[in-house]
Amino acid sequence: MKVAYIFATSMSATYKLGKMILPQLEEGIHGTQVVAMFFFDDNLYLLRQGNPIGERLAKLAKQQGILLMVCDRCAMERALAEGEFSQCGKGQLNPKDLVEGVQVGCFPQLYEALSNNSPDQVITL
Repeated sequence: MKVAYIFATSMSATYKLGKMILPQLEEGIHGTQVVAMFFFDDNLYLLRQGNPIGERLAKLAKQQGILLMVCDRCAMERALAEGEFSQCGKGQLNPKDLVEGVQVGCFPQLYEALSNNSPDQVITL
């Protein structure tokens, strides 16, 4: 089974991802294939360059082909993307100070990125 995670609630990335999901993925015991992780609000801060959890996740994502994407508007509001607010939702923003491999986008970009590797379930945390 393939899953995609959406980190939408406060602290879901630092606690649920950092303390549960990521260690399981690193140990190979998570039990399913993760194809994507999409981050909202302050959960984006986990993906800043130098964040130990974010750096571990970026390395794992590269090895396992996991899409890491942050909400473009959330990234702009936190100075983690370059561009203009008018570009939000269009896939035209660039990541800034984020770990390697993170994409900046909105739902249209997420759907496009997953079109060839669709999850069986989407889990919102």
